[in-house]
Amino acid sequence: MRAEAGRATAAPLAVLAALVLALFLGRYPAPGLLDPSLLWSDPLAAKVFFSLRVPRVLAALLLGMSLGGAGNAFQLIFGNPLVEPGFLGVSQGAAFGAALAMTAGLAGGFGVPALAFACACAFLGLSIFLAGRFKFGGQVLRLVLAGIAVSALGSASLSMLKYLADPIRQLPDITFWSMGGLSAVGWPELLTSLPVALAGLAALFLLRWRITILSLDDATADSLGSRPRRDRLVVLAVAVAAVAAMTALSGVTAWTGLIVPHMARRLAGADGRASMPASMLLGGAFVLVCDTFARLALPGELPLGIVTSLAGAALFCAILLSRTLQVAR
Repeated sequence: MRAEAGRATAAPLAVLAALVLALFLGRYPAPGLLDPSLLWSDPLAAKVFFSLRVPRVLAALLLGMSLGGAGNAFQLIFGNPLVEPGFLGVSQGAAFGAALAMTAGLAGGFGVPALAFACACAFLGLSIFLAGRFKFGGQVLRLVLAGIAVSALGSASLSMLKYLADPIRQLPDITFWSMGGLSAVGWPELLTSLPVALAGLAALFLLRWRITILSLDDATADSLGSRPRRDRLVVLAVAVAAVAAMTALSGVTAWTGLIVPHMARRLAGADGRASMPASMLLGGAFVLVCDTFARLALPGELPLGIVTSLAGAALFCAILLSRTLQVAR
């Protein structure tokens, strides 16, 4: 009983610790932890803290929660521990939309996040449309095949835009955005993505019991009162909406949606009613820690996508070495 209670509090404590460290670790007025008293005595420290660091930390928290929750939903729905939120072309669509905005001269203001979000949703819609037209296999297999095709289309389109982009003015921006980062996030950018992200997270939390039912075969799910086809599309839509909103803000951040659900299920079990909130909380903590490392590890800031990929790959290898991941041939 005590062990279960300890596991239940581990994820919230991890988020709280990561949140405090992310807020107070920085370079001003000196590298290290910020003295809270300076927020009232040093106007510049207060401005850095409230205008730059707080929105960035909240964005990192929302990004991790969206990727972790969506990754858990995808892995349960598809019954595959190796899928993640970009599985249906969402990440590739967002990257293509951002690159399109940059090559079209819309890099200022909300042009990049708006077009990234629109293209991410469009690529999801294309995956669902193609899955409905394929004549081979069941719905899950058709979605998998459609996602592979749409992801390849998005990657090829992004490569074409890189080839056509101005190598001096546009190509560096596209490349840097594709590596992910939150250095440009302020209150206006955060408030643009906040409503969609919060709505998607709330829907995933409320639907967590239905996601557990969808992890069963369609006949069993139908006997338990679910409509698998409709419910699966609803869950996919809200998960991808949250991910697309935050990816449009941060750029492509790999591995978070793949590795965090594994850690959450080790902590809270496979039942979606427990693993969904655990995935959200651990995802938030994971991205907070990675973003804090990205901005403090070197004199120049590291792209967030590089840090999450390194940390995620290391954790993934550790899980494989522990032989706790079951993958059927």
